[in-house]
Formats: sequence, C-alpha cells, structure tokens
Amino acid sequence: MDQPSPQLVTLLQGKLGQLIGKSSGYIENLPEDVKARINSLKYYQAEHAKLEAKFQEEILALEKKYLELYGPLYEVRSKIVRGEREPTEEEIQAGEKLDEEEQGKEDDHMVSEENKIQEINEQVKGIPEFWLTAMKNLITIAEIITERDEDALKHLVDIRMSYLEKPGFRLDFEFEENSYFTNTLLTKTYYYQEEPGYGGDFVYDHAEGTQIDWKEGKDLTVTVETKKQKHRGTNKTRIVKTTVPAESFFQFFNPPTEPDDDIDDDDDNLDERLEMDYQIGEDIKEKLIPRAVDWYTGKALKYEDIIDEYDDPFLVGDEEDDEDDNGDDDDDDDDDDDDDNEDGPGGRNGKINQNASNIKIK
Repeated sequence: MDQPSPQLVTLLQGKLGQLIGKSSGYIENLPEDVKARINSLKYYQAEHAKLEAKFQEEILALEKKYLELYGPLYEVRSKIVRGEREPTEEEIQAGEKLDEEEQGKEDDHMVSEENKIQEINEQVKGIPEFWLTAMKNLITIAEIITERDEDALKHLVDIRMSYLEKPGFRLDFEFEENSYFTNTLLTKTYYYQEEPGYGGDFVYDHAEGTQIDWKEGKDLTVTVETKKQKHRGTNKTRIVKTTVPAESFFQFFNPPTEPDDDIDDDDDNLDERLEMDYQIGEDIKEKLIPRAVDWYTGKALKYEDIIDEYDDPFLVGDEEDDEDDNGDDDDDDDDDDDDDNEDGPGGRNGKINQNASNIKIK
C-alpha cells in the first residue's frame, strides 16, 4: 500500500481543521422531540465526564502510591550505579537467571567470562556512564544529545522524578562535581492545568527548568562566533565576538514558552517544540526512569520497535514490500526519510505517545 504524500496529508488536515466547530445544520433541522432527547443525552454525557475526571484523579493517586513503593528500589539502583554499594551474590545470581531464561545459558556464560576478564584488568567504580548510555538508547533523548554534551553527561549519576502537590511532576538530574557547571542538581518541572480537559484527562500547561550556573567558557548551550567589522569612517578593522544559541541537551532546562496574547510570535515551529519538550519529559518519566537498566543494555529497544510499528498505520503491510524491492526504491526511501525529518525530531508528525499517561497538550 503506497503512503499518501505529505503534501496531501497536510492539505487534508487543513481542510478538516476548517470544519471543526462548524455546524452542518443537521441537528438544527431535527424534530423538536428528537432534539429534546439529544439534550437529555448531553446531561448523561456530562455525568460521565465527572466520573472520568474522578477516574483520572484516582489513577494519579495510585501512581503516587506506587512511586513511593518504587523508591527503595531506585535508591539501591542509584547506590550501585555510583559505586556506593556492591550487589550481593544472591542479587547477581537472580539477575543472571533472568538472562538465562531470555537468552540461554551459553550466551550468558560468554558475557560472564568477559566480565571476569575486565575485572582482572581494571577495578571500575560503579557503572560508568550508566545514564548517558541509557539516554542515548532512547531516541527522543538521543536526538538532542550532541557530542559536546557527552563529556558533561558522563557526570550524571542519577535521574529521579516526583509528583507535585498540584497536577504536575518534577524530574531531578543529579551530577557529580564536574568542570562544566557548579550545580549538583538540575530540575525540570512540568505543570498541568488545574481543570481537567475533555474526557477527564490532565492537560499540559507549561514547563520550567533550572538555571544552569556554567563555569567560564564551558556553556554548552551557546557558541561564540567571531566576525570582522570595518569602521566606515576610519577603515579600521576590529574583531567582534557574538554569542549564539547552540543545539545541546542542556537546552532541555530552558523549555519553550508560549508568548503572551499581546505579543506577536513568528515562531512557526513553537507548537512542535512544545510537544517535543513535553514528549521528552514523559519518556524520561514513563520509560527511562522505571526501566533504566533495560535502556542501558539495549533490551528496551526490542520492545520499542514493536510499539512504534503498531503506532504507525502506514507501516502495516509495507515492510514486506520494501524487502521484495531489493533496494530498487532507495530513492523513495530517501524521500521518506526527508519527510520524517520535516515532522520534527523524535517521532512522526510530532505525535505524542499517550499510551503511558493520560496527559494532553492544550
């Protein structure tokens, strides 16, 4: 099945968007007794919405309850990663048994032998670059990590999350002492609107990040450009240095914001950037933190590929055709890649994965 062109999809979305909220005249022309029955159904729909809102509140309460139960597990994980605690023999054997059940004893023994060799050659504290490696395996995060960021992110020793008293959550990134900034804790807080949205879902409102105290000359979020300027009157030349924003993971702590109503905004990609910022926060909260070791080892990628395949209706039934072409459609594949890139980083059409959490963008 051929994929529709991006131009056609955009055109259809635009036409449909113009119809939203407009009446076709059908309801207005119904008999009065039928319209009365419809009005009665609206009442029951409103009652249903109240129950949906209560349902979401109870889900949030349950998530908070289990986050407290996860706490001790996360604490042990943090200590092992930092090198503050060594696992017990029972814990190691339990983990090895899980590997044997999934991979087979032969592969597991090979890994164990390699580990023994490494232990003989050098003594390593904790698990170096644990969180950096895990983040680089999660595509939405990997796409905002630059080579310049990696040396700083090697000092990231823990990522935690907590819920706010009002709707929202906070992400804490703990760093050991490093040569880039003086902060030991960088935070990113996501706030939801107080009133639930349609269907009782929480609606994302805005995010706030920590101001990073960069050491002199170490700010990864900017680059310095040098230009020559000639004075018109004297013809003397001077060197002017200007600071310009740079792509960096640490821009995550300076989230995009919606402009005030009385200020004109010419940022055509603002909505996309807001959605992407929210998506990254959700992925850290719902995927990275709960299954960090699976992202570190790459195990989670196997399940991520399955989810992505079923999330995109255009992928169903197309993969076999691509294989049968034996590379004849390489040009078409390149075009598809370009189309995906136009949709923004981290996913097709900037779509937000809401499987893990019933949160919507306003």
